[in-house]
Amino acid sequence: MKIQFWSIGKPHEKYIKEGVADFSQRIQKYFSAEWVVIPSAKNAASLTEEALKKAEANIILNQLKKEDYLILLDETGKQISSVELAQLIQQLANESFKKIIFLIGGAFGVDPVIQQRANYTWSLSKLVFPHMLVRLILAEQVYRACSILKNEKYHHV
Repeated sequence: MKIQFWSIGKPHEKYIKEGVADFSQRIQKYFSAEWVVIPSAKNAASLTEEALKKAEANIILNQLKKEDYLILLDETGKQISSVELAQLIQQLANESFKKIIFLIGGAFGVDPVIQQRANYTWSLSKLVFPHMLVRLILAEQVYRACSILKNEKYHHV
């Protein structure tokens, strides 16, 4: 199974890049993992929020395949524990999904068409985080989930 992390926006900031790279490398021990940073739509600054979300949705939908399992990170999603995330990843592996995509939307969220396409919507917290920190938290949590699945010492119960 392959895990991809998709994020709309700019490349990783320097202060985040090292941590994201470290956790992404650790995930490689369990699953193939890679980051896809999708640039925001052209002329993003001149678009309304709705038009920007629609433009970003078109970019996302053009890259998604029908068989991809899409996990959308969104404040309206379900809050789960690290153990529950591990169980979800194991379930998807057991169901033979070839690719899981974790999607971090743009600055204004995602268009409803993406919410409808998502197989699962996950909220990291009721708090709002900068997108760059979400990338780091996401990478760490997926690594933690992998370590839970293998009963390794990283996660303390």
